Amino acid sequence: MVVIVLTACPAGLRGDVSRWLLEISPGVFVGRISARVREKLWERIVDTLKDGRAIMVFSARNEQHLDFRVFRSDWQPVDCDGLQLIKHPNEEKRETYAGTKRHGWSNAAKYRRARKYRG
Repeated sequence: MVVIVLTACPAGLRGDVSRWLLEISPGVFVGRISARVREKLWERIVDTLKDGRAIMVFSARNEQHLDFRVFRSDWQPVDCDGLQLIKHPNEEKRETYAGTKRHGWSNAAKYRRARKYRG
């Protein structure tokens, strides 16, 4: 079983992937293909994808019974004692919706703390 998620990809790439897999939602492809076709398809995705991102999850013979590949994503796979985990971006590197970084405690937390020690 293979699941591929494509974000911001060219329409031609979606057409190529849909030859092998079923598109169940825009950019989400599911199917059952051989390992050789899967590898060639991933090479095609990496070569064709310009500014978009791609994630591929496929069944494998390991403890988790799955493996995945990531291309141009903020979340990266990390091997932790034989288990594949996803590492989220560091909180300090993320910016808020206003475009500024958050520092320190929120105002609500400051007021709560002040009330606690006020006596």
